[in-house]
Amino acid sequence: MILEIADIRIQADRQAEFDLVIQRGVTEVIAKAKGFQGFKINKGIESPERYVLMIFWETLENHTVDFRESPAFTEWRAIVSPYFAQPPVVEHFSLLAKSN
Repeated sequence: MILEIADIRIQADRQAEFDLVIQRGVTEVIAKAKGFQGFKINKGIESPERYVLMIFWETLENHTVDFRESPAFTEWRAIVSPYFAQPPVVEHFSLLAKSN
């Protein structure tokens, strides 16, 4: 399993709207993608305009090829990008260890 982490910074004072929009985008668009395994969205406390989106994929290619090169990626970005203060920073991780 691959973990995608997107560090998202949105425009100030748009958090309430974005809270709904990001959830809708993930559940209505990304969740239908090949290899999608689940997600978590965390919202900053000290920096309320910062969100960390974690998406679990079966393979790296499910995100980088299957999703990113599909019309669904364009649909996802149309939903969330109007709120971005800057482009998100996206990285991928593999599991090293976990607790029980």
